[in-house]
Amino acid sequence: MPVTLLNVSLQLLEGLGKTLLIFFLTLLFSLPLGLFVCFGRQSKFKPLSYIIRFFIAILRGTPLMLQLLVVFFGPYYLFGCKLTFAWRFIAIIIGFVINYSAYFAEIYRAGIESIPVGQYEAAEVLGYTKNQTFMKIILPQMVKRVLPPVTNEVITLIKDTSLAFVVAYAEMFTNAKQIAAAQTSLLPLFTAGLFYFILNAIVAWGMDKFEKKLAYYQ
Repeated sequence: MPVTLLNVSLQLLEGLGKTLLIFFLTLLFSLPLGLFVCFGRQSKFKPLSYIIRFFIAILRGTPLMLQLLVVFFGPYYLFGCKLTFAWRFIAIIIGFVINYSAYFAEIYRAGIESIPVGQYEAAEVLGYTKNQTFMKIILPQMVKRVLPPVTNEVITLIKDTSLAFVVAYAEMFTNAKQIAAAQTSLLPLFTAGLFYFILNAIVAWGMDKFEKKLAYYQ
């Protein structure tokens, strides 16, 4: 089969589907999990706050590739469990979700702490409970403020999906490397790079539209 952009693109479609699956599942679980991690990080119960700070420091201070290896091989070395293909995918999602929830937690924390104290005091005067204050006053403002850094993390996530190769999961970039080696051509790698660029452009466009909708004060 001749090495053309169309042929290479068709061969990469299966890997693209796996890349998108990792991307969407990671966002689905890490965005809300990051909020709970943020609450724990800000907890007045110091032991919980210190433990979460410690784990956030580890997750942000070590390579995601290493974390994926630990999650994947951990059950085998700790409990002697058999490493199945199904577990390979589950381990990837767990590794990505845990890692990105740590980053999102710190972004959320910065957004929450940027809200003036007067907002809380005004809500208290109006008789709002703590939950009502957070959901109706703090959260909407926090979302607006954290959207740019969250967008950066989402774009990074698209590129980081290529790290799934470390546990021998054939997502798009792994497929591209295999095709490039078999056909002795760099076209598959450049094609994969083009796909990543298009995906990132779509995400950036969508997040920009969302950010403009939240700019109601303008």
